[in-house]
Amino acid sequence: MIFNEKQVIEILQKVVHPVSGKDIVSMNLIRDLKAEENRIEFALEFTNFNDPLKSALKKACIGELRQAFGEDLEINVDVRSRIQQVTQSVPQYLAGVKNIIAVASGKGGVGKSTVAVNLAVAFASSGARTGLIDADIFGPSVPKMLKAEFEHPGIPKIGGKDYIMPIERFGVKTLSIGFFVNPEDATVWRGPMASNALKQLMGDADWGELDFMFVDLPPGTSDIHLTLVQTVPVTGAVIVTTPQDVAMADAVKGINMFRNPSVNVPVLGLIENMSWFTPEELPQNRYYIFGKDGCKKLSDQYGIPLLGQIPLVQKIREGGDSGEPSVLRKDTVSEAFKAIADNLVLQVAKRNAEMEPTRIVEITKGKANISH
Repeated sequence: MIFNEKQVIEILQKVVHPVSGKDIVSMNLIRDLKAEENRIEFALEFTNFNDPLKSALKKACIGELRQAFGEDLEINVDVRSRIQQVTQSVPQYLAGVKNIIAVASGKGGVGKSTVAVNLAVAFASSGARTGLIDADIFGPSVPKMLKAEFEHPGIPKIGGKDYIMPIERFGVKTLSIGFFVNPEDATVWRGPMASNALKQLMGDADWGELDFMFVDLPPGTSDIHLTLVQTVPVTGAVIVTTPQDVAMADAVKGINMFRNPSVNVPVLGLIENMSWFTPEELPQNRYYIFGKDGCKKLSDQYGIPLLGQIPLVQKIREGGDSGEPSVLRKDTVSEAFKAIADNLVLQVAKRNAEMEPTRIVEITKGKANISH
């Protein structure tokens, strides 16, 4: 079939990006288009950091072109991205980080750190420059989950100042107080000491340029949470919970903390962990041990997206204990984490397109004020 570049462009105008609502041609995503007899070649260049829809849009392009010009058409689509900064930078703390995502939970034991680790690894695997700070100062678990519990960060001198060099695992740069204390020792510190430790992990480390920084917060609400929002502009938070009523009641407290007008950090989504139990020998069976669809009800009630549900599976626990994140496997659990990561990137993109950058919170005389 004979066709030209103008005809190809007309066909590609049918492909719409779900976030912007615009077609990919008007968004200026098409680059280096070449149209020859029975062959089309072009690049999709995304302006959003690691657009989660790039694979789907590439597939849609190929589908529309084959429908228009025939199934025998040879199509080569190169997908590339152009990172743009979308979040306010801070000179002293995490200056090179574009998006800071707090991972929180209302109570302990819901798998928050497991979720944080797997999300960070999923983002890194997709090509995003990713960091992870273990802000759970009193119960650091990230080093073990990343098989780095006996690692000790280097402290090179840069520009006359000593900097902590993050440990890198599975493409994720990470720091934790667990790298600086004996794994068997208890961290017995008062609140100000813990807050200062978090500031050091953020400000005295050589993080470089990152697209995403995940901050694994302690359970509940504490000085650490206030220190975070006082020190850096948090792009948004995700709340991890199980579907049982007790856990969700505490999750509501976390939602309300971030949504407090004085803090004003967007809640990007909810993640339901341990949604159901499925025995390996009965993969079609689901047992709702902690209740069913509790997080879905919470999502509807507060108007917060449900990013996904993660089943209660033995392999997740084994992966955390062995330092091999479950998202690296090729199974349904891995797909669940990857789907949640894709949904989260989508929510970050929407948040940055529709809202002003989050500002640092200034705490004065017991009250929180947004710093301008």
